[in-house]
Order: sequence, then C-alpha cells, then structure tokens
Amino acid sequence: MVDAVVFAATLSAVHELGYARATVDRIAAAAGVAKTTIYRRWPSKGALIADCLVDTFGPVPLTGASRDEVMTSAIRWIAAKIGEPGVGAAFAGVFSDAVSDPALREVLSVRLQDPYRFALQDALGEPENRVLFFIDVVVGILLHRMGMTGEPMVDADVDALVEMVCAYFAGGQR
Repeated sequence: MVDAVVFAATLSAVHELGYARATVDRIAAAAGVAKTTIYRRWPSKGALIADCLVDTFGPVPLTGASRDEVMTSAIRWIAAKIGEPGVGAAFAGVFSDAVSDPALREVLSVRLQDPYRFALQDALGEPENRVLFFIDVVVGILLHRMGMTGEPMVDADVDALVEMVCAYFAGGQR
C-alpha cells in the first residue's frame, strides 16, 4: 500500500517539478509519509525511481502472430508508457543519474531492462545483441524526443519509428 502511494507521488512530483527538483523530501511530503519511510525501502532517489518504473511498466504485453506485429506492439506500448505523465521524465532522469552511478546502472539493467530483453528474445527468436540494439534504438529515440521537446512522440512519428525498426529487423542477422 505504501509503495503504491509513494510511486504515485513520485510520478506526480516528477511530472510537476521535473526530475531534478522532485527530491525525496518533496516526494515524501506528497505521499504523506516520512522521508525515513522512503529511505527504509529505497537507498536513493535513483533506486526509488527504478522501482517506480518497474511497477509502472509491468510486464510487456507482446501481442501478434508475426515478428513485425510483436515489434510493433512493443514499440507502441513503450511509446505510450513513456508518454504517461511523469514517466518519460523519470525514465530520462534516472538514466542520466546512472551514467555516473554503476550500482544504479546495475539496478536498471537487471530489474528494468532484462525482463523485457528476455521476453523479446523469446518472442522474436533474436540473439541478445540484436534485442539490446532494438531496445537501445526504440527507447533511445523516445527518450531523446522527450528530452528535446518535453513531450512524448506524436503518433505519426511512432508510426515512422515502427516502420524504420521493423524494416531493419526484417533484414535478419547483421
């Protein structure tokens, strides 16, 4: 119960204040909990954001009978998630923090990326390096757009991203 309240307050604070100004103090106040309650569960803001994103994303809903349909559903799903209030900013902010924090990078890799990587490897029958490239391209482009404009990618651009990525992956091993 406390986790859900803190996660909602976290995304709300990031949406309203931006990642940098959404401090643990402000998140705790918005959640109506003591700062120590947060620090007992999460050792840092980055760890809190990572768990918040894991909770927000949940399992990837891979749907479709063909590879293109599976990739299309994954791209549209992550684009929609990143477009939710606070999610894209939280995602971009924690990635930025992870550049200089190896422990946070490990948390993001193991807790956030790996479940999706494994699901995509199984669904697409692709090796790890190709699935990681798929994730890098899709998430990187979506976060770049969010960072440059403050807005999620519009539907027409998501359509173009789907077309570009599916065309590349239709080429098989490279």
